[in-house]
Amino acid sequence: MTGLIAALDTTDPQQALAWAGMVAPHCGMIKLGLEFFLANGIESARLMGHRPVFLDLKLHDIPNTVAGAVRAVLPLRPAMLTLHAAGGSAMIAAARAAADQAGDARPVLLAVTVLTSLDAEALHATGVAGGPRQQVMRLARLALDAGADGLVCSAHEVAMLRAAIGPAPVLVVPGIRPVGSAQGDQARTMTPTEAAQAGADWLVVGRPLTTAPDPAAAAAAIAAELAELAAQVVA
Repeated sequence: MTGLIAALDTTDPQQALAWAGMVAPHCGMIKLGLEFFLANGIESARLMGHRPVFLDLKLHDIPNTVAGAVRAVLPLRPAMLTLHAAGGSAMIAAARAAADQAGDARPVLLAVTVLTSLDAEALHATGVAGGPRQQVMRLARLALDAGADGLVCSAHEVAMLRAAIGPAPVLVVPGIRPVGSAQGDQARTMTPTEAAQAGADWLVVGRPLTTAPDPAAAAAAIAAELAELAAQVVA
């Protein structure tokens, strides 16, 4: 069954904790991003207590620096950790070696392929040949070969990736917008059902939960949608 990750994009630790308390019963994981981490420091991630944390820092630097950053967050025992696939094979391999020092408690390393805010025109402006799908595939193969456990990608690339890389790599999909939600700054979005049917393992949902009048009800509705879909597959 596809799981739900609640993205708590805020710099306010008390707000993050309040949101977590509301949505956690319906989510498999809580995502803390760069803005929260920088505003509150490394120890702030412990505020989530026993809840599994997806630490979305999108590390991208020279291999030695990224390896050091991975070692620095290992005491937090994040369930998942992101880095940019564009950092290259050596960087990803260094991150994997550092993560392996945690043994069975090591985080799942996820390589970010192409940000969901980027479309073909935006990629072209940065000098990338081809559109998002071509760049996603290039970076996906590079990252997995270098030791990443999975990928962060748009839902529009999930089916393509599943066909190319098989069922084992973890695919985490942001840019999820339930029917009726505003798209915001995400250029390549899908509904929860569409993304799950395409083969996503985890769906990341932020503003449709945190800006909802009742975040708990919004999370419960998505979780129910995913559970119903899973039941149909089993049947």
